[in-house]
Amino acid sequence: MASKPRLFSLEFPERPAPALADAVVVLGIAGLLYVGVHFARISPRVVPGATISLDPAVLPWYTMLSVGRMAAAYGLSLLFSLTYGYAVARRRSAERVLIPLLDVLQSVPILSFLPVVLLGLSAFLPQRLAANVAAIVLIFTSQAWNLTFSFYQSLTTIPQELREASAILRFDGWTKLKTMELPFAAIGLIWNSMMSWAGGWFFLMAAESFTIGARDFRLPGLGSYLAEAARRGDLTAIAAGLAALVLTIVLLDQLAWRPLLAWADKFKVEAVEGDEPARSWFYNIVSASRIVALMRRLWRPFSDWIDGWARRRTQVRPPQATTGLSRRSLPGIVAALAAAIALGYLAVRAVGLLAGLPAVEWAAVGLGLLATAARVAIALMLAVAWTVPAAVAIGATRQRAAAWQPIVQVVASIPATALFPVILLVLLRATGGLNFAAILLMLMGTQWYLLFNAIAGVAATPQDLKDTTSMLRLGRLDRWRSFLLPALFPFLVTGAIAASGGAWNASIVAEYVTFGSQTYSAVGVGAVISQATASGNYPLLLAATLALVATVVLVNRLVWRRLYRLAEDRYRMD
Repeated sequence: MASKPRLFSLEFPERPAPALADAVVVLGIAGLLYVGVHFARISPRVVPGATISLDPAVLPWYTMLSVGRMAAAYGLSLLFSLTYGYAVARRRSAERVLIPLLDVLQSVPILSFLPVVLLGLSAFLPQRLAANVAAIVLIFTSQAWNLTFSFYQSLTTIPQELREASAILRFDGWTKLKTMELPFAAIGLIWNSMMSWAGGWFFLMAAESFTIGARDFRLPGLGSYLAEAARRGDLTAIAAGLAALVLTIVLLDQLAWRPLLAWADKFKVEAVEGDEPARSWFYNIVSASRIVALMRRLWRPFSDWIDGWARRRTQVRPPQATTGLSRRSLPGIVAALAAAIALGYLAVRAVGLLAGLPAVEWAAVGLGLLATAARVAIALMLAVAWTVPAAVAIGATRQRAAAWQPIVQVVASIPATALFPVILLVLLRATGGLNFAAILLMLMGTQWYLLFNAIAGVAATPQDLKDTTSMLRLGRLDRWRSFLLPALFPFLVTGAIAASGGAWNASIVAEYVTFGSQTYSAVGVGAVISQATASGNYPLLLAATLALVATVVLVNRLVWRRLYRLAEDRYRMD
């Protein structure tokens, strides 16, 4: 049998000898421990609010702190996404409320609620701890939503034959989740995890360098380094920070995402094996290591205990006849009443706060909402126009996907807010000024949701469908109309929802920009929210946020919910 081609032309065999793999694993662990101890010893003492150093020597330590916050936020995001997506997909009644709520949460600009989070946490936590928790929460809000939409989309488009097989085998809820639902969703979740990290890098500058009035909540990290460099207009420091960011992204690609894609390739739903399975040199080393195999054996008893506990919790119990209110329903009713009372109280207070808002400011909110909606629509159309063909071209072969994957991650993860000062210097003198620059920044921050989801759709397309299309010798137009677009449609809907929400969220940094000693603003609801936050005008902040939420709910009902139904009913791979 012919040997498979290697990923690199280096001395990494596809499956190295166990002794070599063990040596690499041990050296890797020792290296990580040494790096952690070394930087912990030489790290500068930095307290919240202290001046952020632009000395390149602090970049390794700042990068480690930022990666730690990103990892904590990603863990929370993944847990939230699996729980929330599963609940929405299982209950149609809950779906009517939870999907619009999710769209609202991903669209509400972070400045609308971060002051409340920060000030609330600092009331009973030390300021440093409060700032770290708030930063993790902020990064969570840029990571969780597209993961949740991806998992929900996967659960609602599982092929009917897989559902029937699980019913015939009488899988309980845990077995179904572990052996069918999570494997089917794996490829989409991994690609959206890359996008979540890219989104986290995008908002890292805001998360680590936040100030409210006279209170300074800045934290040491790569985001605050880039923010301080942008504030001073120090292009050399911006270049150094971006270099550290690019190196971090490349390492994550080689040591995390590419091995995960190689592992998840076995979960593709297809009748024949793909010609070019995904490969990863690091995955080959880890899978051949006897140390890793020993760790798996040691983990197995605990894993079996988790499986047994979860199966007992998810067993279907026969319904029991009840009369009147059961004891279990009483706490739910009490909680619902308490929530209704709290919401009613908050609504009354909100109405009182909004009653004194002048008509001029209401007009500014309305005009800003229309302007931002137009920018969001333009950015979304531009993103669709180039990301879909690009995703199909990138995913056409494994070699091309492997070559472009780290490049796409690097470009997607570079915070557009770090490059925006340079873009402003060019575009402010051009026709359109900040109005055009705001669309460009929205596009730079949101187009990747569409691209990553489209690439995931290409990667998840069964090989037998590709072979059938080739045998039919369809023309380019027929191939797009009858194969590519239907296969990618569920993934494009997920990407478009995340991109739309990201564009609304990015309006706060796209329409109100500070560079050096100058502040530039454009007409838009994002600028209204930013100005209201800076001036402490909380009635205006509340009015602008509520108007944005109402608009997002309306778009969800008229557009996204119908597209999700279409994807579930007509474009499931049955």
